[in-house]
Amino acid sequence: MPDLLLELLSEEIPARMQADAAAHLKKAVTDALVAKGCLYEGARVVVTPRRLALSVHGLPVASPDVREERKGPRVGAPEAAIQGFLKAAGLASISEATVQSDPKKGDSYIAVIEKPGRPVPEVIAEIVPEIVRAFPWPKSMRWGAASVSSSSLRWVRPLQSILCTFGPETEDPEVIRFDIDGITAGETTRGHRFMAPGDIRVRRMDDYLTSLEKAFVVADPEERKRRILADARNLCFAQGLELVEDEGLLGEVAGLVEWPVVLMGAFEESFLAIPDEVIRATIRANQKCFVVRDPKTGRLANRFVLTANLEASDGGRAIVAGNERVIRARLSDALYFWQTDQTPLPDFEDKGKPLDQRMAKLRALNVVFHEKLGTQGERVDRIKALARHIAPLVGADPDLAERAAELAKADLMTEVVGEFPEVQGLMGRKYALLQGEHESVAAAIEDHYKPQGPSDRVPTDKVAVAVALADKLDVLTGFWRIDEKPTGSKDPFALRRAALGVVRLLTDNGLKFSLARIDGFSADLLAFFHDRLKVLLREQGQRHDLVDAVLASGEGNDDLLLVVRRVEALAALLGTEDGKNLLAGTKRAMNILRIEEKKDGRAYDGAPDAALVHDKGEPEERALFALLQSASAHARDHVRREDYAGAMKALAELRPAVDAFFDKVTVNAEDPALRENRLKILAELRAATATVADFSKIEG
Repeated sequence: MPDLLLELLSEEIPARMQADAAAHLKKAVTDALVAKGCLYEGARVVVTPRRLALSVHGLPVASPDVREERKGPRVGAPEAAIQGFLKAAGLASISEATVQSDPKKGDSYIAVIEKPGRPVPEVIAEIVPEIVRAFPWPKSMRWGAASVSSSSLRWVRPLQSILCTFGPETEDPEVIRFDIDGITAGETTRGHRFMAPGDIRVRRMDDYLTSLEKAFVVADPEERKRRILADARNLCFAQGLELVEDEGLLGEVAGLVEWPVVLMGAFEESFLAIPDEVIRATIRANQKCFVVRDPKTGRLANRFVLTANLEASDGGRAIVAGNERVIRARLSDALYFWQTDQTPLPDFEDKGKPLDQRMAKLRALNVVFHEKLGTQGERVDRIKALARHIAPLVGADPDLAERAAELAKADLMTEVVGEFPEVQGLMGRKYALLQGEHESVAAAIEDHYKPQGPSDRVPTDKVAVAVALADKLDVLTGFWRIDEKPTGSKDPFALRRAALGVVRLLTDNGLKFSLARIDGFSADLLAFFHDRLKVLLREQGQRHDLVDAVLASGEGNDDLLLVVRRVEALAALLGTEDGKNLLAGTKRAMNILRIEEKKDGRAYDGAPDAALVHDKGEPEERALFALLQSASAHARDHVRREDYAGAMKALAELRPAVDAFFDKVTVNAEDPALRENRLKILAELRAATATVADFSKIEG
């Protein structure tokens, strides 16, 4: 079966746009082909800084014939309805329609529309220009003489050529001819801009990749990443060093080159006085280079790894020297920033230590956090008070927590963070240690932003936990107070991330913590936390219905750790045969109660009559009644001691008695008193299980 090969060659596509562009091209072309009836076996897309290329294999030679019946108005309908039908169906006169009889609705017109299949090259020539013209680049441009017209082609960078071929493996493919703003599709591409700029004739994807490889272009981005990483590791190993790997940077660098050539440069050892994180941020941000570690010390070495886009005649010496000059200048700036941040701040010398001076400046500038929530200084005051309140609840020193909260945002006023915002918090820790702050205070300054995602590290230092909770809870209660809540996919203040951070701080550290003790905490906000907890537990493999069952019980739901423990205990119970059978029996009891309570217009929540049970009850009834008294008491006792596994075990002991009751006892007895008493026994079973979860919410 024939294959399609399409390449769009242009000036450089920004690295950050390449993956999305490749995905869109694949989806847009294959969706359009399928919409035209052209089914395919598979598709592959590759992207480089200069080209987007797509192969669709296993296509038919032609689209299928289509026969469609379109129902029209009734025979005898008004002329306007008849004419509208003819126009929509593409018929010249009503005589071209057929009449369909219906004994109930009467006769009506039917248009039989037959569309013969079309050659697939014709379909491709129709859809590709439409896709190219409508391509959703985040930023695009017009160029050349045609750019004076607003209707001219827009592309991310000037589009230079289009390759489009179609045909089976065994034959030379057909060139699909179409034109987009003067660019005519052909069968040639070009190799590397400098090392092989001439035209290359290609046939299909395999041939395309091989031909480009010979012309110094690695078209597959994953292969470029693999080569860069392998060569960088080997280059470092040869020098007795280790590459500091960076997946994000690797992807970006692979999007900057078509023929990766890995080289190593160096900078003066004196720059190693700068913190490693700042060196890495400087080199990464400005030159897109990897840093290198000395395995003997664990610190960075005065080396870096760069990726060139060509094999230079001098072995890359000039390229390395150029990068070294730029990095030397950038590190000089970074060293100046680092040293300046440790000196007194003009106009604030009387405000204490260097970080205290920066905090005083932040307050003095009245930097606004949010127009309805005040300045950053006012926010820091709220976090201080909240951290001091939370500290004893999590086992932290209140004075240290308050001190850490006072300095947590101070590094926003430092030169290093001003240049490299990604090291905020980290630099605060380093400056705090330099000015003699307590280790826990320094740790809290760095970690109060964490965790910022599902895979981010969770602080364990108690002072850090207190300040991190205070920071996030202040944001959440504040935005809830002014009614700025997430809606749908919109969450401009990252409140979902903040709530998930609170959940992980409490659950990962095993902290019992009542959220209701926080000022401004509402039932609506607690429900928001429950939603985040559900997401986290589902990602950890817990069933959503078990989470719902525990939350529906209403017991201690403001303590997220206890909710998690109850869910885990419930999952463990239902993983046993006793648990599964107890669930089935309890749900049966609930169904009976629901039906009978609705029919009788009353609830059967009162205590059963023990004398009636013993005098008129069946043996199985007496056994369940007796066991319910002890099992319920044991379960409640375990719950009070927060031993949820013990509570579940106590409830599991009910299983044989519940099974026997339903096997031998008729609930709806003819004796009204006996019927009522048996319904009350079932209500006691419902109440006993409700001490840990609402079993009606559990599926199965």
